[in-house]
Amino acid sequence: MEEQLLVKYRDVSLNIEENTILRDVNLELRRNDFLYVIGRVGSGKSTLLKSMYAELPIEEGEAHVFDFNLATLKRKNVPFLRRKIGIVFQDFQLLIDRSVEKNLEFVLRATGWENKKTIKDRINEVLVQVNMQNKAYKMPHELSGGEQQRVVIARALLNSPSLILADEPTGNLDPETGNQIVALLHSISKKEAAVIMSTHNYSIVQNFPAKIMKCENMALIDMQQDEIHEDASAQDPLKLN
Repeated sequence: MEEQLLVKYRDVSLNIEENTILRDVNLELRRNDFLYVIGRVGSGKSTLLKSMYAELPIEEGEAHVFDFNLATLKRKNVPFLRRKIGIVFQDFQLLIDRSVEKNLEFVLRATGWENKKTIKDRINEVLVQVNMQNKAYKMPHELSGGEQQRVVIARALLNSPSLILADEPTGNLDPETGNQIVALLHSISKKEAAVIMSTHNYSIVQNFPAKIMKCENMALIDMQQDEIHEDASAQDPLKLN
């Protein structure tokens, strides 16, 4: 792929079983880009992100993430793709039986890290990045939702990914905490990794401007910032939180 181009989709169709979720998807993402993918629940936002880390197959079109051709990617090579991607889930998915530090250590050991000092140093580095360096000993249930999401972002940063996929990362957070998480993701995009964030929260998109694409009627379409307010006013207000 062209240098600095991390994601390139050309005329991609995404299906779940026999159902077409998105068709004719065209998308390019470069280093340090921040992209919102917006749309109603069930419109295809998560499907698009899952396709990028090879959770869903590419059956039609051209799809590259880094130097991986997703249409021909063999199952044995999927872990190598995923090590270059950080994933932030809405529901955290932390291991509840171990501390923050042990959660992060588990990921590093699972991806080939062995030296105890190197592991400890890397864990401290990512916790400092998300301002959680004083909570390494805490269990997940002892943390607020916002703190848990910061740990999830730290986990996503462990292997220095070039791309972060954040799937509704503010969905379970109050507005103020959600704004803090989005500000953190924007900061990361400027320094080290491109970010794609799915959301149906239009206020966040307005408060933290970036490139926007919308899933609607099985299509992924470009949107401009000045279209957001008009589009939001036409939506069900209950879907905007």
